[in-house]
Amino acid sequence: MPEPTKKEENEVPTPAPPPEEWSLGESPAGEEQDKQNANSQVSVLFVEKPQGGTVKVGENITFIAKVKAEDLLRKPTVKWFKGKWMDLASKAGKHLQLKETFERQTRMYTFEMQIIKAKENYAGNYRCEVTYKDKFDTCSFDLEVHESTGTTPSIDIRSAFKRSGEGQEDAGELDFSGLLKRREVKQQEEEPEVDVWELLKNANPSEYEKIAFQYGITDLRGMLKRLKRMRRVEKKSAAFAKILDPAYQVDKGGRVRFVVELADPKLEVKWFKNGQEIRPSTKYIFEHKGCQRIMFINNCQMTDDSEYYVTAGDEKCSTELFVREPPIMVTKQLEDTTAYCGERVELECEVSEDDANVKWFKNGEEIIPGPKSRYRIRVEGKKHILVIEGATKADSAEYSAMTTGGQSSCKLSVDLKPLKILTPLTDQTVNLGKEICLKCEISENITGKWTKNGLPVQESDRLKVVHKGRIHKLVIANALTEDEGDYVFAPDAYSVTLPAKVHVIDPPKIILDGLDADNTVTVIAGSKLRLEIPISGEPPPKAIWSRADKAIMEGSGRIRAESYPDSSTLVIDVAERDDSGVYHINLKNEAGEAHASIKIKVVDLPDPPVAPNVTEVGDDWCIMNWEPPAYDGGSPILGYFIERKKKQSSRWMRLNFDLCKETTFEPKKMIEGVAYEVRIFAVNAIGISKPSMPSKPFVPLAVTSPPTLLAVDSVTDTTVTMKWRPPDQIGAAGLDGYVLEYCFEGKPPKIRIPRHLKQTYIRRVGEAVNLVIPFQGKPRPELTWKKDGADIDKNQINIRNSETDTIIFIRKAERSHSGKYDLQVKVEKFTESASIDIQIVDRPGPPQTVKIEDVWGENVALSWTPPKDDGNAAITGYTIQKADKKSMEWFTVIEHYHRTNATITELVIGNEYYFRVFSENMCGLSEDATMTKESAVIAKDGKIYKNPVYEDFDFSEAPMFTQPLVNTYAIAGYNATLNCSVRGNPKPKITWMKNKVAIVDDPRYRMFSNQGVCTLEIRKPSPYDGGTYCCKAVNDLGTVEIECKLEVKVIYQGVNTPGQPVFLEGQQQLLHNKDF
Repeated sequence: MPEPTKKEENEVPTPAPPPEEWSLGESPAGEEQDKQNANSQVSVLFVEKPQGGTVKVGENITFIAKVKAEDLLRKPTVKWFKGKWMDLASKAGKHLQLKETFERQTRMYTFEMQIIKAKENYAGNYRCEVTYKDKFDTCSFDLEVHESTGTTPSIDIRSAFKRSGEGQEDAGELDFSGLLKRREVKQQEEEPEVDVWELLKNANPSEYEKIAFQYGITDLRGMLKRLKRMRRVEKKSAAFAKILDPAYQVDKGGRVRFVVELADPKLEVKWFKNGQEIRPSTKYIFEHKGCQRIMFINNCQMTDDSEYYVTAGDEKCSTELFVREPPIMVTKQLEDTTAYCGERVELECEVSEDDANVKWFKNGEEIIPGPKSRYRIRVEGKKHILVIEGATKADSAEYSAMTTGGQSSCKLSVDLKPLKILTPLTDQTVNLGKEICLKCEISENITGKWTKNGLPVQESDRLKVVHKGRIHKLVIANALTEDEGDYVFAPDAYSVTLPAKVHVIDPPKIILDGLDADNTVTVIAGSKLRLEIPISGEPPPKAIWSRADKAIMEGSGRIRAESYPDSSTLVIDVAERDDSGVYHINLKNEAGEAHASIKIKVVDLPDPPVAPNVTEVGDDWCIMNWEPPAYDGGSPILGYFIERKKKQSSRWMRLNFDLCKETTFEPKKMIEGVAYEVRIFAVNAIGISKPSMPSKPFVPLAVTSPPTLLAVDSVTDTTVTMKWRPPDQIGAAGLDGYVLEYCFEGKPPKIRIPRHLKQTYIRRVGEAVNLVIPFQGKPRPELTWKKDGADIDKNQINIRNSETDTIIFIRKAERSHSGKYDLQVKVEKFTESASIDIQIVDRPGPPQTVKIEDVWGENVALSWTPPKDDGNAAITGYTIQKADKKSMEWFTVIEHYHRTNATITELVIGNEYYFRVFSENMCGLSEDATMTKESAVIAKDGKIYKNPVYEDFDFSEAPMFTQPLVNTYAIAGYNATLNCSVRGNPKPKITWMKNKVAIVDDPRYRMFSNQGVCTLEIRKPSPYDGGTYCCKAVNDLGTVEIECKLEVKVIYQGVNTPGQPVFLEGQQQLLHNKDF
């Protein structure tokens, strides 16, 4: 890589000129001395300054600056500029690299700027600035870029080698000024130039942008600042007889001539550009003609656009030079284009320069591309292309591309493509509850509208409209009968329609929820049976009833069928015993068939029992038994009623008011010696049977009392003589004789269990239990009680024994007292055992859960699970209640219901209901009920209401600026702040950048972030803190940036100006020494 080289100050040797005048390649001794003095000035921070250099196109060059770090506590800040204010930190990349290193041994900072593959437009003036706290140092240097040796510029050789006349001041030099001057005059005569300075001076501010685009002004703001300075009234000068014009303009690549006339030709003249002295070279040519001092600038480039001034003694005069870009011409015109809707359209033109500024217009209005715009502008060298994504009819218009040298127009016509139906809609027949999918495919990717029976289709949770490319779908989940109809799809912007018919069918169903588990229906003989079975199906099915393969017809017979849209009814006018049996119902429609069997049971009063038998009589009692009736009436026998009467009487008297559930009974309180008869009634759920035939007459007789005064008179080896007296009471039957018995000493034990204890003894919780069990045995037997095989806890159960009986007593029964009690009576080696079952019952607990299984029409299907606690007794049924949500008043719907599911009917449409269920056993209903957690809404118009399902809200969000940065002006020396607000989840990371370079660990900046408000504070900014600031927010979901521009105003004696300071007379040198 070539190192930068200094410009040759003595490029063309010439004879020594007179001391008061000098030309190209030479300078007076005084000027050389001044230059040496300027270069030898003691630098504040620089140890080695970057030197100007030359480079060929396509080669690399490096500029080096060094700063000593012995007296510095931290790294100094170094900035590289091109021209006045172009900060090169934002331009770093493929062709420009900035590098900095630190040598610890020598404590030296080295800063390098490397230009890679130089181009012609890289030539110009550069500046390096170094800042440390209150210290500041700067250095300017030039870069010249020459054409490579392989290229041959097109020049006029004859004019290039033209020499000036002999004996003149510029003799022997290559001088183009004479010819250029004459050509300039000729051009002015033929085609007068437009003075851009005059245009800006006389134009309205609203026309500045238009003028800048037309004449290629790239730095409009700088031009306006310079124009403002030009308007100042120059004071009359003693050194200059004629000063420079306020402004000059020249085309890029042209030549400009600056002329001043001195009042004293002996005054020393120096020319400056942006404060840097200009030295003679092939680019800058100086001439002296009497009192005139002339400077030519050859091959003007954009870097020559600057402020120039000339000094003579202590006075100076300045001017501004505007280098105008050559006009950009349109070399390839736009062409008229025809396209179809939805296609991508590209309008292309070519211009004369690469990367030129081209504006696009639609019907005269400028097209401004953006992130949400369908217009994109693509530049490929000299080609400029306007891209329209997804063209529509609204894009039909006249489009034009405008450059600084002309414009080109074309017409764009966008029409609809001919539509082809690739896949039409088809008629569908769908089962109820299944999915309906209407699908069609057309040749174009366009939207469309769906209608049903002429009305627009509205999307819902159940109905979805899908559009993917050229395919359109209408999907209906869980088809209902109201979904049946004529559907039409109409593509937008076309008059074509695609029709289809949807027919919803439902296989027939037989609903038997209201019947028992075995589908049995019980009817009382002689009554009318109307069995209504709900049915469903679409279209409504046809119902056929049959019994034993014989159809039951509809009509007016005693047994007939009746059909309705939603039910089928079997009617039996007068039920008879022979009507019992299995009946079949068959449903059929085009969707299928359904079958069910129902058992009808006709119940009647039971037959009367046969005449009872009296097996034993006493003085006022007897024991009778009987056989159950031959026919129980189709319902189990619940018990019997017993009546008696005197044989001579006709009035029967009921002996029991509680049903006798056994076939044995003991009538009491009869008159001894009177003949009686008894009869029996059988009872089932239907009622009481006819009485049985009376029993044979019987007479209650008292048994004689035992003989008295029994004594042994004499005893022999084989005989015993005994004596006694007759009984005290003989009774109405008289005394027929005596019976003698004998036994060995002692009596075997025998337990006499009372009849009511031979079955399970049932008591409720809290009631007293007092059981007396008589027994026999001599000598006095030993008694042992056990409960469920374990000894009885006498603290809870009291046992009291006597010689003839034993008593179990429980003051307040509890469920834990239930069980099997075993009694053992022992006399010597003889034992007798008996068992008693005691069951302590209580009210049951409520059902465990109650659910709403389904809601349709005016009906609600419920189901529940049996209670966990049945109260130690079988669950005999359930009681179901309903309550309207508005009033919450409970009403009983069903009582004594045996199944664990039920259908509640005849609910009010539009109301919302809750339901609860009580359990029931022999002790009664449960204390509490279990209520449904959800409510059942009886929707109107047959619509099914489903509670909405709310998903957890996702708070994740990509970063987004809710308040942007705004362009800001700041006053030098006063703190400035930039504010914006951002939101995002997770919380985004904030990074601040200046001119695309991140701000890190710089004490001149402070960054805050509070509740999403981001602040960047710039402490006491200087003009060099101006630039483009960017706030960047990053989280896992994305990245977002926002920019603003900051300009720093400098105030000197009441004059404020953004960026470039304005100085009053006598202050410039002082301020340069202090701050600049």
